[in-house]
Amino acid sequence: MSSIEQIRQAARRLKGHARKTPLLSSPFLDEIAGRRLLVKAECLQHTGSFKFRGGWSAVSALSAEQLRKGVIAFSSGNHAQGVAAAAKAHDAPAVIVMPSDAPKLKIENTGALGAEVVLYDRAAGEDRDAIGKELAEARGLTLIKPYDEPQVIAGQGTTGLEIAEQARAEGIDKAEVLVCCGGGGLTSGIALALEAEAPGLRVRPVEPQGFDDVKRSLEAREICHNASASGSICDAILTLAPGELTFPILSRLCGPGLAVTEEEALHAMALAFTRLKIVLEPGGAVALAAALFHADQIEGEAVIAVATGGNVDAALFGNALCRYA
Repeated sequence: MSSIEQIRQAARRLKGHARKTPLLSSPFLDEIAGRRLLVKAECLQHTGSFKFRGGWSAVSALSAEQLRKGVIAFSSGNHAQGVAAAAKAHDAPAVIVMPSDAPKLKIENTGALGAEVVLYDRAAGEDRDAIGKELAEARGLTLIKPYDEPQVIAGQGTTGLEIAEQARAEGIDKAEVLVCCGGGGLTSGIALALEAEAPGLRVRPVEPQGFDDVKRSLEAREICHNASASGSICDAILTLAPGELTFPILSRLCGPGLAVTEEEALHAMALAFTRLKIVLEPGGAVALAAALFHADQIEGEAVIAVATGGNVDAALFGNALCRYA
C-alpha cells in the first residue's frame, strides 16, 4: 500500500528530473466557474502528462539487475511514454503493450523514446494482460502497472505535494481538487499527499460519462465495472474498473465523483487553449470541464482542476477549436 512517506521518497528521486508544473488561472474562466479556478498544468510535464512522474518513480526504484533485463508496461499512450522516457534515461530496455486504436501521436512518441511497441486489438477483446505476461516471462522483464502499483501511485502523488505548496502560496487552505481519473493512480496519490500536507483540500475524481466506473464504485461502496474499455475520445482515462490498490484509498479520502460529456471535454480543451495557452487532450480536460460546466455540484469559493495531459492528435484538437474557440 502506498503511503505519504513513499510519496516523499519518490519526490526526492524525481527532484531534478520532473518539472514542477504551474498553477494557472484566468479571470475569464473564474467567471464561467463562478468561483476562483486554478488549473494544475500537468500537460506541461515531460512526455506531455503526469505519467512521467509515476514512470520515473517506478523505474528509479528498480535494482540494477532489473534495469539490465528491462521493463514492460501496458498503456493507451501516456503511461507508455512516461515509462519509456524513464527507461531510456536509465539505459533500460522497454516493451510497451498498446491498443491499436490509441492515438497515432502516442504510438509514434512511444517508439521515438526507444521502446518496443507491441499493439493489440482491445475492441476485439484481445487480452493485454496475457500478452504482457507472456512477454515478461519470456524475457525476464519487470512489469510496471499503470495505476495498481505502489511506486507509480507514489510518483503520481508528488503532484499533490506541489498542489499543497502552491495552494498555500495562493492563500487557499480550503478547496475541491478535481482530478481526471481512470484507474485512480493519480487521484489516490494526490489524495494521500493532500491528506498529509493540505487536509482542507478535498479530492474528487472526474470521468467521462458512460465510463464513470470510479464514480459508481464510490456510490456503491464496491468496485463497479464499465461495459467496455474503449469507445470514447477520452482514451487516456478509459479503464474497466478502479484498481484493487487505488479503490480503498479513493473510498477513504475522496468526495463524490463527477462525470462530464465528450462535448464538455472538447469545450474545455478550447477554453484551455484560448485562455490559458495550454494544449489538453480530451481525457486530460475532463476535470477542467467539470469545474466549468458542473459548478452546481462543486462546493466552496475555490476549485483546483488538474489538467493531466496534452497528447492529442492534431485533427481532434483542431475539431475542438473549430467548434468552441
